[in-house]
Amino acid sequence: MSRWGLTIPLTGVPLAEHREIVAGLSELGYTDAWSAETNGTDAFTPLALASQWDPELRLGPAIVPVYTRGPALLASHAATLADLAPGRFVLGIGTSSDTIVERWNGIPFTEPYKRTRDTLRFLRRALAGEKVKEDYETFSVKGFKLENAPAAPPPIVLAALRPGMLRLAAREADGAITNWLAPKDVRTVRGVLGDDPELVARLFVCPTDNAEEARGIGRWMIAAYMNVPVYRAFHEWLGRGEALRPMNEAWAAGDRKKALEVIPDEVVDDLIVHGSPEACRARIREYADNGLTTPVLAIVPGGGLSPAEAVRALAPNAG
Repeated sequence: MSRWGLTIPLTGVPLAEHREIVAGLSELGYTDAWSAETNGTDAFTPLALASQWDPELRLGPAIVPVYTRGPALLASHAATLADLAPGRFVLGIGTSSDTIVERWNGIPFTEPYKRTRDTLRFLRRALAGEKVKEDYETFSVKGFKLENAPAAPPPIVLAALRPGMLRLAAREADGAITNWLAPKDVRTVRGVLGDDPELVARLFVCPTDNAEEARGIGRWMIAAYMNVPVYRAFHEWLGRGEALRPMNEAWAAGDRKKALEVIPDEVVDDLIVHGSPEACRARIREYADNGLTTPVLAIVPGGGLSPAEAVRALAPNAG
């Protein structure tokens, strides 16, 4: 397989202590480093540092919310990273979730599809160096032009969990980013996205032979995500609605303990990559065999490995 990404920063490692880890990623066979943006680091700073620590890596945020920065500021951030890593930056944007946008940032989470579409269209023009004066359906821009537009505009990929956004990604973006899926689910996503666009997915990987340890961690993560409306709807579409219904009902009733208990082992094993590092690498390759272009490992602590040890053990060149 051609691409093998890593989520940065690593859990439990301060950003300032990533230099040694990131500087060796391309030698280990990693091709990409992708950040995230929830309630930890912002999406762009880790990539700015990584652009200087390893000059071979392709870099991208997965994802930057389209609500929490104004369109012009988002374009400026993207142009800065494209300047720091010419030809190596991919801009990942998406709606994020109502929790992050509305509950944490006080911004109405309205018309997410249209807001993403409009932001994508604005960014295409702005990053190409155009002066943009346009009334979009969800916002207006009055005469913005980047001072230093990238010589080559970066590709833009969209966070897409269901058919509407996947079709938008296929039509107007350079690919799609998805999350929380099993190898077999890649075929379902590809059925809507098509075979040609790049498909990026963050895979949660817990390198431990202790299945109960991995499943215990995985249950907490699944409960945290699958009760968010966008992820619940995603897994209903993928066919896990009934399997997750007891968990959703217990969570809604406030019974967190029961919610964790009723998540089936099969669901955890579907959505969390776990086992020995060798078994994890084999599982990641299953995703690629089903049509995933770019797996992005999100390393979950487990198995007694330090984060740096896990990065080395899970590298494609390790096996």
